[in-house]
Amino acid sequence: MAGHCAIYSDQIESVTPGFWAMAMPTTMTERRDGAGPGDPGLAVKTRTRTQRPPMYKVMLLNDDYTPMEFVVHVLERFFGLSHAQAFEIMLTVHKKGLAVVGVYSHEIAETKVAQVMDFARRHQHPLQCTLEKE
Repeated sequence: MAGHCAIYSDQIESVTPGFWAMAMPTTMTERRDGAGPGDPGLAVKTRTRTQRPPMYKVMLLNDDYTPMEFVVHVLERFFGLSHAQAFEIMLTVHKKGLAVVGVYSHEIAETKVAQVMDFARRHQHPLQCTLEKE
């Protein structure tokens, strides 16, 4: 609509607080001029910030049987890593026993774990993949 402007509460706070606090009401029930019940006053929209979902680490665990090449392939295929990145993470898994391969929302982390586990089983490898809350 032409000529209409929405003022958000986070914008009011960022501009000279004293001026806006006196000149503009902050809720729909306040009125600048104390007008009667028929005057709607100035409506101020407030934005609610959505909370970020909890994140989960997806980890690969070392075993003595899964070939290193297979682990690299899994990292490239399911986590979108370059060959160099996948090789580096595979070495970390091999040397330290486990490595975090990505951090995702719960649903995505569960899906990644299931995909890796299913792929490893179909290729008859005991590779383990798990998730943990960050």
